[in-house]
Amino acid sequence: MQSQLKIFSQPVSDSMRPAQVVIPAATSIAEMLGRMSGVRTTSALITDPDGRLLGLITEQDVTRRIALRSGGDDPVSSVMTSPVEAVRADDFLYRAIVRMRRFGWRHMPVVDAEERPVGEILLSDALAVAAEQVIHQIDLVTRGDSIDGLRDVKAAQAEIATQLLRDHVPVPEIQALITDINRGIHRRILEAQLAAMKAAGWGAPPVPFTLLIMGSGGRGENFLFPDQDNGFILDNYPDAKHTGIDSFFIELAERFTRDLDTVGFPYCNGYVMATNPLWRKTRAQWREQLGIWGRRRGTIAVQFSSIFFDFGCGYGRTDFARELRRDASAMVRKNPAYLQAIEAELYEYGVALGWFGRFVTESGRDAKKEHIGKINLKHAGTLPLVGAVRLLALREGVEDTATLKRIRALHKAGVLSDNDADYLRGAFNHITFLLLRQQLSDFRAGGKVGNHVHPDNLTEREKDMLVDSLKAIDHLKKRVHGEFTGDVF
Repeated sequence: MQSQLKIFSQPVSDSMRPAQVVIPAATSIAEMLGRMSGVRTTSALITDPDGRLLGLITEQDVTRRIALRSGGDDPVSSVMTSPVEAVRADDFLYRAIVRMRRFGWRHMPVVDAEERPVGEILLSDALAVAAEQVIHQIDLVTRGDSIDGLRDVKAAQAEIATQLLRDHVPVPEIQALITDINRGIHRRILEAQLAAMKAAGWGAPPVPFTLLIMGSGGRGENFLFPDQDNGFILDNYPDAKHTGIDSFFIELAERFTRDLDTVGFPYCNGYVMATNPLWRKTRAQWREQLGIWGRRRGTIAVQFSSIFFDFGCGYGRTDFARELRRDASAMVRKNPAYLQAIEAELYEYGVALGWFGRFVTESGRDAKKEHIGKINLKHAGTLPLVGAVRLLALREGVEDTATLKRIRALHKAGVLSDNDADYLRGAFNHITFLLLRQQLSDFRAGGKVGNHVHPDNLTEREKDMLVDSLKAIDHLKKRVHGEFTGDVF
């Protein structure tokens, strides 16, 4: 079964071929044909002056366009297909299969994070990785855009996660897949509502925009049923046009968040959603908001901004998201007291480990009956780990958002020792494994999917590993507290 499911955790880069002909848009058709013939390739990738993918020419273009109406001295830009659909090298391979099967393409260009071509993926190569049975599963997690269809996607997501866990695929890879499927649902709902609004007379978006996905979705660390954490970046516009432009995005946000809730992404209790003006701003307003957070370090502002710093682009203008990341990093560098305020909030979250290595479980009048005797592995496990690593990453200027990538970057920078990085990676892997296994068990049993695990359901080895994991997190938490406050333990 592992070979059948490999496609769900394999990146495009593992199956792509090198791009054999990559040429500037000003290249002549004659020169392009000569180069294509020399390497016996059926396509050429066309780039702009910055080396970014601009267009594509295939053998069909050669026969249909070039042979009929173009001369050899004409530039390739006059006959290329543009804009062109591409796939990222770090995208999941199953996504490339979906796009190529949907549009009847035999190959797609592959680009890096800067949209520069690095290769191409052939449908025949991609399908060779997937067994026939897996094609059905791919269809399940990428089916139609109806609400019922997207509900089915969520159910199929749990089934595939269960099989991957049984095949011993590392949980961070499964989380990345779950996040990718969830982002696909976000995009499809947003696109469906944009089309519905246009049909209803709202027209197209009045300005370009970006969908931000924050929290675990921004880190690529979703579990089965994450809450909504989203926002919009709008392109700047004159104040006189605010009422008309903002009304469009209010309507879009209300439709978008409503459908997400219906499909299985509950409304955020903290109202971190694009329906809230705090999370729906122009580029200039976001820059101003960062300045306010840096100057006013109240509890609510710190809590909100901690969710914010894990943002990623879910749809729309990726350059807006990159600009916001640069602005956020600059704000943090100028406001060390702001990081101290975040640390003070983080320090309130303890780990689930008491005296003599005993687990701290839910108890007392404030505990829900169904949680008594269980460990909340989110609030007393992943939350302090993710938060402490995030804090060090912000201080050091690390722009990655995934926890393991942040640990790797901090290790490379010498902030974390070999042993510390190894223990923290192990802690993250083990706790996320226990959480996902419990959530999948809850889902199969038809119960509420949560973050509580009973110690009696763990093997002795799993208990020992959890103790070591929590000790590593507690050590990091105390170290971070000492570095940001000067307190010595």
